[in-house]
Amino acid sequence: MPKSKDGIEYIWTDKKRTLFGLPLSFTRYYLTDTRLITRVGFLTVTEDELDIYRITDKKMKLPLFQRIFGCGSIILYSKDVDTPEKEIHAIKNPRQVSDLITACINEQRDRFGIRGRDMVGPAGFPPDLCDCDDNVL
Repeated sequence: MPKSKDGIEYIWTDKKRTLFGLPLSFTRYYLTDTRLITRVGFLTVTEDELDIYRITDKKMKLPLFQRIFGCGSIILYSKDVDTPEKEIHAIKNPRQVSDLITACINEQRDRFGIRGRDMVGPAGFPPDLCDCDDNVL
C-alpha cells in the first residue's frame, strides 16, 4: 500500500484525466479504508473528505471518448450533509475502482453494524427528509 507524507495509508489514488486520458490536472483522488479524499488546486488546495460508510449508492458514467482511453467517471450518492453527491471524474479503470469502493463500504458498514436500511426512515425516505408522523401507519 502506498503511504503519503502525512502517514495515511491509501488503498487507491489517481488523478483526474484530461485530454487523451493523460493525468494533466490538479485534481487528485485518494481512497483509504475509511474515507474518500478529493484534493483540488495548485497554489490554494481544497480538500474534501467523504466517509465511506455514508455512501448509499453509486453510478458509473462511461462516455465514448473516455472509454477509448480506458477511463470513466463514478458518481457516489451519500448521506453526507455537505456532499450528497460526489463525482470522481475521468479516472483509469473505473470498474475496478468501483468494486474497490464497494468492498470498503461493506467493510465499514460491517465494522459499525450499519446496513442501508439504517439510513432510511419510515415511508422509504431518508430520516432528515421524512415529514411523517411516527404515530401514523
